[in-house]
Amino acid sequence: MEPRNDWKERFKFFFLNNRFVLFLLIALLIGLNIMVFTRVSFIFHPLAVLVKTVILPLILTGVVFYLLNPIVDYLERKKVKRVYSIIVLYLLVIGIITIIITSVVPVIRDQVARLIINAPVYSSEVQARFEELIGSDFVNQFRETINYDPAELANRVSEWATSALNNTWKSLGSIVGAVTETVISIITVPFILFYLLKDGRKLPKFILGLLPTALRPQTSRIMSEMNHQISSYIRGQIIVSMCIGALLYVGYLIIGLDYSLTLALIASFTSIVPYLGPAIAITPALIVALVTSPVMLVKMIVVWTVVQLVEGKFISPQIMGKSLRVHPITIIFVILTAGNLFGVIGIVLAVPGYAVLKVIVTHVFRWFKYRSRMYEPEERQV
Repeated sequence: MEPRNDWKERFKFFFLNNRFVLFLLIALLIGLNIMVFTRVSFIFHPLAVLVKTVILPLILTGVVFYLLNPIVDYLERKKVKRVYSIIVLYLLVIGIITIIITSVVPVIRDQVARLIINAPVYSSEVQARFEELIGSDFVNQFRETINYDPAELANRVSEWATSALNNTWKSLGSIVGAVTETVISIITVPFILFYLLKDGRKLPKFILGLLPTALRPQTSRIMSEMNHQISSYIRGQIIVSMCIGALLYVGYLIIGLDYSLTLALIASFTSIVPYLGPAIAITPALIVALVTSPVMLVKMIVVWTVVQLVEGKFISPQIMGKSLRVHPITIIFVILTAGNLFGVIGIVLAVPGYAVLKVIVTHVFRWFKYRSRMYEPEERQV
């Protein structure tokens, strides 16, 4: 019996009590589960279709919910029933949308129409400026230094443009389908939003009721932090984007830049994506200013620089604060990765998704520190 007991002790010592070996076994089990699920992925196809169908309406509803819910809560504290508050907000939003459609949309439509008509002219002007730049002595010396041929570069650009145009025509059907899905999602948003504003507070309690009693306090804290992160980001980023659009519109009007309203709206919408959005939004404004005159280009750059300084030094610190506590480099990498994985939706949802994932991982790590014996007692956190 003693050799057998000795074998058990050695097994426990080398395997069960060895955290590295135990970690490898857990990783192996996770890998096996992933492999099995990939082999039977067809079982989850209906679930994937369901998620794909409801994800866009839920995202749109969630954004509007975080914008309107504070108002409903405030009115409820003032002894106004939630149903009445929601109805008043709906009427107010309908009125604002009506004003925008009747006053702003015609201006945008005219500017976009003129921009489309003048696009060939702008393209020719930009090409002419590029050819002037290519023909300069500095560029010729630079070309000789790096040994490149402008004609070859032009051919490559032409081939890339032709390929992109062909791919665009091929994907026209998918674009139409995406537009149809978006319209249907927008139509369903008011109905989902009404019940979410009315009974949304009951949802966390319902989720907690499905969990074991021991897990409810920790899960409640996680859900509270996630809600705070998402709400702070959505409200703050939308307010910051609106401020950027308003400041750029005023600046473009002052310098007399064409299509000022359209360019400001483009900048406002793209600024929802941190850091990368403004870099994308400046491109059409640069083209319009460059075609207009070199002086206009300098004025536009000055306006853009001033607006970015005001936003970075005054607006964002006051509105966004330090709610996310994520380094800018991390945000850029997260946005690029999410864009490659999930496209435009991934770019928009990258930062709030990372914030939610960060909250979950932080609490899991705290739980791991509490349960394991690998840390000193003073570092343990529940």
